[in-house]
Amino acid sequence: MKEQVEAIKELQELVLIRDEYCQRGNGSRLDEFNARIDAVKAKLSPQVKTVFERLYKRNHVAAAGLANNCCAACGMSVPIASVQMVKKAQHLVCCASCGRILYADDADTVSNVKGRVDLDGKIGIERFSGEKLMLPGLKAKDRADAIAELAGLLEKNGFIKSADNMVAAAMEREQILSTATDHDIAFPHVRGVEGGGLTVAIGTSRKGVKWDGLTVHIVILAMIPVAVSSYYLKFMGSITKSLSKAAARQAVIAAADADELWKALQKTTRAELK
Repeated sequence: MKEQVEAIKELQELVLIRDEYCQRGNGSRLDEFNARIDAVKAKLSPQVKTVFERLYKRNHVAAAGLANNCCAACGMSVPIASVQMVKKAQHLVCCASCGRILYADDADTVSNVKGRVDLDGKIGIERFSGEKLMLPGLKAKDRADAIAELAGLLEKNGFIKSADNMVAAAMEREQILSTATDHDIAFPHVRGVEGGGLTVAIGTSRKGVKWDGLTVHIVILAMIPVAVSSYYLKFMGSITKSLSKAAARQAVIAAADADELWKALQKTTRAELK
């Protein structure tokens, strides 16, 4: 059953990446993603495939990890006996509350050890970040180094234990589909980061960072709890719209320090990011 659970995790990540692609892609790779999804589905037993597809029709987040012995998607406490079954992965275990397939994370899985961003404001970007997570003047020339700089900032401020694990997970995601957009922005992220809310660290580069054939000037590294996977699509759309005008992007890119960058993002995202 462990192989089946791993296939479910891979399948869910692929369908959520396809959702991201459908929101901002041109459709040219849709057949490729559908083929990859079908190939992973073929690894599932008929019974497991039926369970997954039934859950997927209701919500594209069909599986969830354990977070402090609770379902990471709905927050319901999972009985100790069921927790042990999930960890042993000998049987398929579903949450008694939301019905999602439960899985146990590996030891090196990225987790949010600090919790929610410690801010009183709940407008725009303030809901998901803070001045301490701003990094103007990225030194990076490529996406791996840019992600490493921002992951280091998250580690420095106590949000994650290992920046290296964050970089590895984000780069694994990048290999499937680049997160760079045509608006000078890249949205690298790691999904399933439990222990807090959606949290982002943001860096800028006036010279630009090479990103899979594009050059980006704003990098937004996100830690995404599974419960807000669907909302993250809205988050990306809102940020992109907020920075769709060249003047708004330039004000952000030109920020000289963390305070200036933070204020520019607060002003720019206030209307769209809700």
